[in-house]
Amino acid sequence: PTVAVDPQSRNKILEGIQKLNEQGSTIIYTSHYMEEVEQICTRIAIMDHGRVIASGTTEELKKMIKTGETITVEAILLEEKHLQDIRNLSHVFDVHYENQILSLRCTGAQHNLIRLLNYLQSQDITFGRVFSELPTLNDVFLELTGKQCFSSSAYYLLAIKIIQKGEDIPAGKSDFFERFLFLL
Repeated sequence: PTVAVDPQSRNKILEGIQKLNEQGSTIIYTSHYMEEVEQICTRIAIMDHGRVIASGTTEELKKMIKTGETITVEAILLEEKHLQDIRNLSHVFDVHYENQILSLRCTGAQHNLIRLLNYLQSQDITFGRVFSELPTLNDVFLELTGKQCFSSSAYYLLAIKIIQKGEDIPAGKSDFFERFLFLL
């Protein structure tokens, strides 16, 4: 419902949806906008080609993927030997280096950033900005489906149900709702 809507109107729409839920309404929300999903939804079902491939809370879904942390280091000059050493650091499973930007994905282990910084220091490698990010729902979708959420080749649906505080949708009201709720 927020496609091509200005930011203020978007916020009003999302606030209205949350208010309806707080008043006891069940909301079924579909979107490709992962930020909205994380902001307003308590239970999420990820669908790909009409099939539910995962469901749970945001945190439960994030625990389903291998990526626990993505670290990005800018303005860094590395040689192949350094890249190989970084690939061999504990819990690192993907390394990408291009245009003096290093990006690595790690499992959810603790101290991934510290291990990388210790290595860079031991090799006397200087660098610019450093970012450490936890996985997002977009990362979950990408890792589970292997596709970008906005792929032009097919329509991928992220379906969300905000868990109700009031009554269930009455039986027989809508086959869609019944099938969707059954899947969750």
